[in-house]
Amino acid sequence: MTGGASGIGAALSRAMVARGDTVVIADIDGEGAQTQAKALNEQGTGRAWATDLDVRDADAVGALVQRVAREEGRLDVMVNNAGIAVGGEMHELSLAHWDRVIDINLRGVVHGVHAAFPVMSRQGSGHIVNTASLAGLVPSPLLTPYSATKHAVVGLSLALRPEAAAHGVRVTAVCPGFTDTPILDKAGPADLSKPALAEYGRELASKAQGGLYSPEALAKDILRGMDRNRGLVVAPRSARVAWRAVRLAPGLSNAVGKLEMRYVRRLKA
Repeated sequence: MTGGASGIGAALSRAMVARGDTVVIADIDGEGAQTQAKALNEQGTGRAWATDLDVRDADAVGALVQRVAREEGRLDVMVNNAGIAVGGEMHELSLAHWDRVIDINLRGVVHGVHAAFPVMSRQGSGHIVNTASLAGLVPSPLLTPYSATKHAVVGLSLALRPEAAAHGVRVTAVCPGFTDTPILDKAGPADLSKPALAEYGRELASKAQGGLYSPEALAKDILRGMDRNRGLVVAPRSARVAWRAVRLAPGLSNAVGKLEMRYVRRLKA
């Protein structure tokens, strides 16, 4: 479970341990990962252990996957969940913003898939779960780098799915709408400049969706989708409505996007 120290990763880890699974919590926040693992082991059902991991480091991701397979005897699920969000208008974003989002949100997933797929293929079973976003299915103004990487994660997952099935491996992409996680408060990497609207992330997300979805509810959706071998898990219901609306009336999303931009510019005024 990459990115398992908080947010969606932490909620999904709790749900998996609660049903008796062994979960490895990997996060660049090693201390947070250890805290989560300790709390999960007190549940007394499944178990968890933790390690620090930067998903940008392909060798480190590969080494961890090999370690898990060796120490646990197999690798049943690989959840590529680590991600960041950088929001703002295009003219506010530097190439450093783009590079960071691509390195974590896309290359981080590629590193996880590249490491896990051979192990699962040899086993003849396994499930790769990649966290994308509703922003990977519908146009998302003010989230261009994030949306671009999440579209790529959806494309990677759906393209790999039939190929993986021939080896007994399942692939699911998770596309949540706005979820109540710390990513809404971080306003992007601490070492990069902050776009003007960064401080409004949580407010804008909540207003756009009519409230934030809980990570615990999303974790249940993900497990249900895995059990049913869904290619895409899109939640909550409002996210599914938005996705279907864009598919049926593509021009509608452009009109909605223009309204969003007007609202945002009023905030900045």
